[in-house]
Amino acid sequence: MDFKLEVIVLPVSDPGRSLAFYRGLGWRLDADFTTDPKFRVIQLTPPGSPASVIFGAGLTNAAPGSAQGLHLVVDDIEAAREQLAGQGVAVSEVFHDAGGIFHHAGTEARVPGPDPKRASYGSFASFEDPDGNGWVLQEITERLPGR
Repeated sequence: MDFKLEVIVLPVSDPGRSLAFYRGLGWRLDADFTTDPKFRVIQLTPPGSPASVIFGAGLTNAAPGSAQGLHLVVDDIEAAREQLAGQGVAVSEVFHDAGGIFHHAGTEARVPGPDPKRASYGSFASFEDPDGNGWVLQEITERLPGR
C-alpha cells in the first residue's frame, strides 16, 4: 500500500494575502472554494511538485506562521534562490550545516555558502511566507538509492 503525501495545511491569518504571495511565486491555483463566510479552502501546487498546500479559513486551529521546516527540493540552489529573490521574496543566502547531515532548526549552525563538496542534500536556503511559515530550499542533484 502506498502512502503518498498529498497536501500540507498551512495556518495563515489572511487567505487573500497568502494567495497573492504564493501565486506570485508561480504556484498553480488548483482550487478556491468558499462554502460560508467562515470556511474557505485554497489549494496551490509548487511548480513540478506532486504535493500541494492548502490554506484558507476554518481549516486548522494552528497559529498562523507555526508551520516550519517545509522543504522544497530544487536541483540548483543558487538559481532557485535568485529566482525567489527576483520575485521579491526575502530569501536567505545559500548555506550548509556545520554538522553536514541536515540543517539545524532556525539559523543555528549555518555555514555560509553551498556544501563545499556540492553533495546532494547538503545545500539550503530559507524564506518565510507573510505569516512566518518557514520554507527551506534543499538542493538534491542525485537521489539516495530507493528514492
